[in-house]
Amino acid sequence: MVRILSVGLIAATVLLVAWGVLTGYDEFMSVGRMWQTPAVKPHENPIPVMAPGSVPVHGGEALYHAVDAGDLAAPFALTEPAAIRAGQTAYARYCIHCHGKNFDGYGTVGQSFAPPPGDLRSAKVQTMPAGALFKEISFGIPDGRQPALATTVAVEDRWNVIAYVKSLGER
Repeated sequence: MVRILSVGLIAATVLLVAWGVLTGYDEFMSVGRMWQTPAVKPHENPIPVMAPGSVPVHGGEALYHAVDAGDLAAPFALTEPAAIRAGQTAYARYCIHCHGKNFDGYGTVGQSFAPPPGDLRSAKVQTMPAGALFKEISFGIPDGRQPALATTVAVEDRWNVIAYVKSLGER
């Protein structure tokens, strides 16, 4: 009987200490537990007015998508050394994983594809107009491995990558 009372007394003590710790935490800490925080009610606040120019009404990706690839041109000369250096950096950030350090489609990710991504130093890619390359990078290749990168890679970085790839020349 004494054993049962001892176990009950120990259990009651543990529960009382746990309750005291939680209550102390709620009372003396700067943040309480989630069930004690005020509810967030976004419908009670007025909707903020957007600053002018927040939503573009001119330009943007839709224009690049609508324009014929032959009419697209880089906003700078693709032979500029600064653009080529920036393209090399952007290539290392966005493209090298699939196209590889040798530009042959055998990057760490690309080598698992069948067929592998295209060889960027092939005659097909090197003779392709810059606008067509821009559209393929931006919106992907239908039934191909090139994903659409318009939402991932900035417009200037895409043009810089094209400048870098074009500077490589054919194999």
